[in-house]
Amino acid sequence: METEQQQTGLDWFRAAVPYVAAHRDRTMVIAIAGEAAQAPAFPTLLRDIAQLRALGTRVVLVHGARPQIEVRLRERGLAPRYAAGLRVTDADALEAVCDAVGRLRLHIEGLLSRNLGSPGIAGARLRVASGNFVTARPLGVREGVDFQYTGEVRRVDAQGIARLLDEGQIVLVSPLGYSPTGEVFNLSGEDVATQVAAALKADKLVFLTEAGPLRDRQREMLTQLTVPAAEQLLATDSRLPEELAAHLRSAIEVCTVHDLRVHLVDRHIDGGLLIELFSRRGIGTLVSREPVERLRAATVDDVGGIFDLIQPLESEGILVRRSREHLELEIDCFQVLDADGLIIGTAALYTFPETQAAEIACLALHPEYRGGGRGDQILEHIETLARRRGHRQVFVLTTRTAQWFQERGYREGQVTELPPSRQALYNQARNSKVLVKPLG
Repeated sequence: METEQQQTGLDWFRAAVPYVAAHRDRTMVIAIAGEAAQAPAFPTLLRDIAQLRALGTRVVLVHGARPQIEVRLRERGLAPRYAAGLRVTDADALEAVCDAVGRLRLHIEGLLSRNLGSPGIAGARLRVASGNFVTARPLGVREGVDFQYTGEVRRVDAQGIARLLDEGQIVLVSPLGYSPTGEVFNLSGEDVATQVAAALKADKLVFLTEAGPLRDRQREMLTQLTVPAAEQLLATDSRLPEELAAHLRSAIEVCTVHDLRVHLVDRHIDGGLLIELFSRRGIGTLVSREPVERLRAATVDDVGGIFDLIQPLESEGILVRRSREHLELEIDCFQVLDADGLIIGTAALYTFPETQAAEIACLALHPEYRGGGRGDQILEHIETLARRRGHRQVFVLTTRTAQWFQERGYREGQVTELPPSRQALYNQARNSKVLVKPLG
């Protein structure tokens, strides 16, 4: 049992290594609600965030403080006031806001400092820094309501934050802003996180949600959304919790204007942040301007990813063995399905000048991404590419997947139908089936 657990952990680590490398030196803004700080697992969450920094990610943490402010208001005998979902902050309420936010900021700094010295992180010389990074302005009077000391972000000191990130520090940003004349304003943590991510041109904005995962109308979890899909979801799903709707609106804004990637991750899942960032499937919803998965021509930089993808299939005898050197020489023949920088699928198109036929070879898909129509997507892409190059038919040689190709319009052919140069390379020992498809 212990050996199996060790192997499972080793497999997870090996799978996570490419993601660790992909996030190194990247800037990530993580937003948490004040409710998270009240949870027993909050120290564990902050430890995960500290470990992100230890792995080389540049981390900015933005926190909310709504429940903490409610407590301070009650202690002062004050009733909270809201309009259009925003707190109305008068002078008395502002004192409660500053008290709550200040205490919570110190609490977070203490926990982060403790975690930065914990085993596995100690010695990394990590620090947490906070400061006056946000210039604010008042919301003013809206629909007859004077919001007084409730404000919105006017400007973010991106250079000041970047300088601290360059020094290896985690930067903590609170939902308070200051006007040029020294006034203090109560801000929305959502607004602060969004504007900080935009000002820094961050690589990712992560919302750790309180309302659970984002689901479609059939209650299925949504793992990816483009901006148009997110807009449609907002317009059609009246049951969407307001918190998730706000996150989607923020995601649409930063994805459209700044081309960021936005992750929505359920805060209640232990280790959910790490699972989302360091595993292929993740555990949350990724919102982006363009589809995260894209088919493109392979480059020499993709050789390692293609090799890792096809090696298990070669070991099973499904694909013909290709060395890294072989792949490098033929890389111009390959197309890849790229998922946020990682190769999850591939196929090659080989041409034969003496005929108008082309060979589709080495079609492979990562096991965790099978069953979602991606194989058809790759095959369609390769066939379209063959048409554009003037080929009238394509063929494949396979030992295991003949039926799959036949279901997609391929007929069983003979070795003699292959181009002469390909016939000369035919491996009688493998006895591969020849499948042919004319291109309209």
